[in-house]
Amino acid sequence: MTVSFNDVEENIQARKADHLRICLDDSVQCKAITNGLERYRFRHSCLPELDYDEIKLETQFLGHRLNAPLLISSMTGGTDLAKVINTRLAKAAQHYKIPMGVGSQRIALEQPNLSKTFAVRAFAPDIFLMANLGAVQLNYGCGVDECRRIVETLEANALILHLNPLQECVQSNGDRNFKGLLPKIEALCRHLSVPVIIKEVGNGISGAVAQRLIEAGVAAIDVAGAGGTSWAKVEGERATDARQSRLGQTFAEWGLSTAECILEVRTVDAKIPLIASGGLRTGLDVATAIALGADLAGMAYPFLTAAHESEDALYALVEILLAELKTVLLCTGSAALADLKQIPLMARD
Repeated sequence: MTVSFNDVEENIQARKADHLRICLDDSVQCKAITNGLERYRFRHSCLPELDYDEIKLETQFLGHRLNAPLLISSMTGGTDLAKVINTRLAKAAQHYKIPMGVGSQRIALEQPNLSKTFAVRAFAPDIFLMANLGAVQLNYGCGVDECRRIVETLEANALILHLNPLQECVQSNGDRNFKGLLPKIEALCRHLSVPVIIKEVGNGISGAVAQRLIEAGVAAIDVAGAGGTSWAKVEGERATDARQSRLGQTFAEWGLSTAECILEVRTVDAKIPLIASGGLRTGLDVATAIALGADLAGMAYPFLTAAHESEDALYALVEILLAELKTVLLCTGSAALADLKQIPLMARD
């Protein structure tokens, strides 16, 4: 099957480069809306009766053992700089035995020579690695065969389908036909040999939508709530006409906070493997998200800035995140992540 791409679509490689540049250099983080995690706090235990060095961060996700509940969220690919960043991220993921997602691989379907900018398996032979494609592309010529191709090319363990209607609305020449996607997602879940994970890109997944996705057969959900990078701001910065720029400004702070998404999804399903991402910046954020009901906590922007700086900066970031997370466990009397999930959070006044 030949993928039919929009004839008026701008150069995707240039767009990928713009995305990296804007995320690294411009002010595109949410300000008026937060991830919501700051509304909760842990009850401190001054006598935890634990040895810090014996605290366990290991967990399981979709049958894979991880050394920590930390996900390097999907970010980039398609450019020379993206290849450097993906390589550094993969090396860190391998070193710490944590999972990683790559950026949207649509560009690799259109320009197979750019698949090398996503090719990280050689640097991370053991990690849980996730391929990535915009779900809306199922309405623009992509099907099971194309999804299978990007999974096999990456040697991935799962496929992320990202939902991004707001981004597509603000993006110049965005793909905006989201009609009839759910049956196509359901068919993909049935026919693909790896688990399908659904994620947003920073505006959140509600409980009601999560319920429909779970019934369609998705293996896991990444809520990717508001509070971090605003893709409306990013696309507004890229806009070449006043209308798209205005849309980016109007919807810069749109979305459901990460915290409320976690709670809503857990209300409709207590067992679906759940990733919390969207504005997480510290190990305390990771711990709070897990205590609220998440199984993994994903970050993109912090890993992007560190990886752009150097491998040493990236390793230093992971070390502090793990130290922050272990500190929460010690100071709540939690010997392992399973114990942390049993700790009741207190709402801040």
